[in-house]
Amino acid sequence: MHLISYGQALVLGLMQGATELFPVSSLGHSVILPGLRGWNIHQNDDYFLTFLVATHLATALVLLAFFWRDWVRIVAGLGRSLRDRQIDTDDADAKLGWLLVVATIPAGIIGLTLESALRSVFASPTSASIFLFCNGLMLFAAERLRHHAPVRQTSRYSDERIARHVGFRESVWVGTAQAIALLPGFSRSGATMSGGLLVGLSNEDAARFSFLLATPIIGAAAALKLPELLGSSGAGVRGPALVGAAAAAVTAYLSVRFLVRFFQTNRLTPFAVYCTVAGALCVAVFALT
Repeated sequence: MHLISYGQALVLGLMQGATELFPVSSLGHSVILPGLRGWNIHQNDDYFLTFLVATHLATALVLLAFFWRDWVRIVAGLGRSLRDRQIDTDDADAKLGWLLVVATIPAGIIGLTLESALRSVFASPTSASIFLFCNGLMLFAAERLRHHAPVRQTSRYSDERIARHVGFRESVWVGTAQAIALLPGFSRSGATMSGGLLVGLSNEDAARFSFLLATPIIGAAAALKLPELLGSSGAGVRGPALVGAAAAAVTAYLSVRFLVRFFQTNRLTPFAVYCTVAGALCVAVFALT
């Protein structure tokens, strides 16, 4: 007997792959959808957390494959800086690599220390709906308070612009901001994109920085919990997890292709509208049931 049916795994995988990269909270949707559908799936159930490991790992691998040329350059830049014991002022790849390292550290520390506690307290569909509404407000605020950066900048290469505009202090801020996604309903990508806008990046560059930052964060979190999927906790869920992971990989690939182009000319506003409306409606539905 499977704890998650193959049909449920397919739906959850398709949803997770898309909502992980769209700034609308994959974790929030993973809590809200089973509640709306009446599925006997709860966020804190061990088997469900094990299932999410597979879908997150698939998403991270898709991101790594999509940006593999960029990661080759970034790793080479990190290697040069370690060899020379300094970051050359003209080496945008090395600067970007260290910005990603610095941004990953606070999110990793906060995640390791607070993830279990926050999930146990805020695991209900109602709380996830409230935070989804708040996520929309966060996206509205980021567009409102942005440092007057254009949606798109046509001058220079994107990574050069990121390396020039973002300092290590700002990188710590952006990395810390994504820890808010530990609350189901808040979006990791939404928080990092919002943080990027607030430090002066365009929507295009903020989205790129967010997607690059997602790879080590999502991948490391999934890798740490992979033994659970392969061990006794994975019993009864490995088959559905494989289906969910395959589905997540498909929608993650389609999502990142779409979003990279979307943010060349568009803002966070449509996603802010979706989150506030969907969050408010879900709060009402759960209050009446």
